[in-house]
Amino acid sequence: MKGILGRKSGMTQVFTKDGKLIPVTVIEVEPNIVMQVKTKDTDGYEAIQLGVFEKKESHATKSEVARAKKASTTPKRFLKEIRGVDATYNIGDKLEADIFAVGDVVDVTGTSKGKGFEGTIKRHNQHRGPMTHGSHYHRAVGSLGTMLPKRVLKGKNLPGHMGHETVTIQNLEIIEVNANENYILVSGNVPGAKNSLVLIKSAVKNSRVSDAKEVISYEEETVVDEVVEETPVESTETTEAATEVKEEATTEEVTEEKAEETETVAESTEESTTEVNE
Repeated sequence: MKGILGRKSGMTQVFTKDGKLIPVTVIEVEPNIVMQVKTKDTDGYEAIQLGVFEKKESHATKSEVARAKKASTTPKRFLKEIRGVDATYNIGDKLEADIFAVGDVVDVTGTSKGKGFEGTIKRHNQHRGPMTHGSHYHRAVGSLGTMLPKRVLKGKNLPGHMGHETVTIQNLEIIEVNANENYILVSGNVPGAKNSLVLIKSAVKNSRVSDAKEVISYEEETVVDEVVEETPVESTETTEAATEVKEEATTEEVTEEKAEETETVAESTEESTTEVNE
């Protein structure tokens, strides 16, 4: 027997590679902590107590805080016992979503939605009376029994509180298990409203393991394109033209300097010759 606590997130649908559409229920499964281990010697039966979803210490009782400290964890909001567990566990161990595999057949237990105080037509699917021809019997309870006992017999369908009952759906198949994102997809519907607590256990009446269905995943593959830097042709032409203009300007400056030097040398020679003649 295997079991784990979770929270119903809602319903969706998945497609298999064979082209089949499967309606599934998404169950959020955070790591469950083993809060207690009960044995025949101390408690008279064997079971483990699982705890899930944290709550503040200010909202917990002293006994809950002490029990959580023994397991080296924080107080938990939901506690549930599971009997007849196959493996051996110690206080403080963690159970994650991968305790089940794809294809396992399980029973899911939850609390159905509350409907409040309802009549016999909605609660027990009874028929209403005729609505025309002056009938004064429309949605009433109807006959309450025979005349002899002079009382209402036990088990009579009457108006009353509807819903908010513990309901178990049997022989559901696990379609997908994701331990990284902490969720399990279970085929079909699961009792309870959104964000309600559910218990997933191994099937009691069916121990088979069905063929694992290959579900189509829609994860987009991230492809990184190589970025090649290309130098535009226009920029290279402009740089070449600028370098040519700079070279021409430097050559002109060099020729002008040489001309000035030759002129100064000629003037100095002329002055020296005139002095010698005098």
